[in-house]
Amino acid sequence: MPARSAKETRSRAQHSRNAALPVHGWMLNHQGVRSHPTVHEACVPSHEMATVSGSSNTVSMDKPLAGSERAPMRGARSLGSAVPNARLMVSVVLRQPAADAFRACVADAQKNAADILTREQFRQSYGASEDDLARVRAFAARFGLSIDQEDAARRTVRLAGTVAQFNAAFGVDLETYEHDGGTYRGRVGPVHLPVDIANIVVAVLGLDDRPQANAHFRVRPAAVGALSYTPLQLASLYAFPAGSGNGQCIAIIELGGGFRPADLEQYFAQLSVPSPVVTAVSVDRAQNAPTGSVNGPDGEVMLDIEVAGAIAPAARIVVYFAPNTDAGFLDAITTAIHDTANAPTILSISWGGPESTYTQQALMAFDDAFATAVTLGVTVCVACGDNGSTDGVADAQNHVDFPASSPHVLACGGTRLQANGTTIASETVWNDGANGGATGGGISDVFALPAWQTGLAATSATGATALAKRGVPDICANADPQTGFAVFVDGRSLTIGGTSAVAPLWAGLIARINGMRGKPVGFINPVLYANATSLNDITQGDNGAFVAAPGWDACTGLGSPNGSKLTKVF
Repeated sequence: MPARSAKETRSRAQHSRNAALPVHGWMLNHQGVRSHPTVHEACVPSHEMATVSGSSNTVSMDKPLAGSERAPMRGARSLGSAVPNARLMVSVVLRQPAADAFRACVADAQKNAADILTREQFRQSYGASEDDLARVRAFAARFGLSIDQEDAARRTVRLAGTVAQFNAAFGVDLETYEHDGGTYRGRVGPVHLPVDIANIVVAVLGLDDRPQANAHFRVRPAAVGALSYTPLQLASLYAFPAGSGNGQCIAIIELGGGFRPADLEQYFAQLSVPSPVVTAVSVDRAQNAPTGSVNGPDGEVMLDIEVAGAIAPAARIVVYFAPNTDAGFLDAITTAIHDTANAPTILSISWGGPESTYTQQALMAFDDAFATAVTLGVTVCVACGDNGSTDGVADAQNHVDFPASSPHVLACGGTRLQANGTTIASETVWNDGANGGATGGGISDVFALPAWQTGLAATSATGATALAKRGVPDICANADPQTGFAVFVDGRSLTIGGTSAVAPLWAGLIARINGMRGKPVGFINPVLYANATSLNDITQGDNGAFVAAPGWDACTGLGSPNGSKLTKVF
């Protein structure tokens, strides 16, 4: 059965919403009194109805939510309508009530890391307004939806209900789709909002539960003569400052899998490092749930914890587990950023996907969350992908990975590092070909050129092109599985590479620097670009379309860390 066209789906969604009117049985009149609709009113399409002639009853006209359009996954086919009484939860993200002041606050924090807010100050100044929250509550009640969670600081309301209720509430037609990886609940076209909340809602996420991101790690097959390094060996090669991340909290985002405390204890004991305190936080009902497969998400979870924990064992590590959906991913990020109990100073993310796989509403909501992190002094380190300059998209074009392409994060690329004793003998761009993986990197299709990248160019085999939009990555470190990280996953010692390892490596370095300073460095990108000589410039290799060059390049950014020099800068 082929996927339905967007026109067919919109028609069915509207029919679903209209049909739901008699079921819910109530509308609000102009005095706010709930009244039963007449047959004539129930038959008028809700997106066209304003005031019905001869009646005082009114219904808000629907508006499509800008940037919410969805299409089926490549190769997916519809199996028919989703089960009407199946239950789900949806995250509604509200507008920033003081947008101009918020943008000024972000700009100030980018210029001066000391000019940051406490989480309580942020909530009071930039959290969702009570009026906006009340309007969403009323909307939810109108369609029989319940409030699962409401968070003013995160500007997020989590709604719960059935497929039928959400179809009616948001003017969509949820269907079940089949694709190579399994099945998912999806929709085609935009989400629709009643006019009374259309100007306060910026994103509606979770109606579609397709997998949103991939873990950016690669397990190295057994090979004779291949190299591997412990995180401590790499910290030494990169001249990390002494320290243990005292007083810091590293937040790690995970969209599947889990960790076993016994495995962590054994790994850190082998390194003669004190075991860090590791805590799991459930987001949107997801749990710390090890699968037992080293090639599954457990590999990502254990890699992240072991790399960050080995470098900064005195830092508390909090792992936020969430479903691998657009809603789960964003909810995990905002939960970590606004966590007043654990108060993370660093956020490490090793999951992502091509910009083109996200809706525009999701891209903007994620980026807004990272801008919030800037105002709170939280450094966000994000892996930039393991599929070279195409980011794995089969359209013969170049693409970058998101959320690494957000201009409010530190995008982490990958290299191949060869050591000679305690020093680096060579470091080149990681590129093991189509099957072996290569560092992501390139130019964003979405995000504007940040001020600190002005005047830079991306070098390819045919020459240099001045950046017109955000360039990725910002920095790099060892990521090649052939020179990868020695880790312990699900009872097995193995070697893992990928840019997934670079994000927690930099997170550990920043935790050490923060601990020495006694305060967070916050958003470090402008400082790094102003002090590029504090990094090891990588000038050899390519990631497909782009080649390494002196200075910033679209393979390795400014270069790999020189911890001693960076410590002096900060």
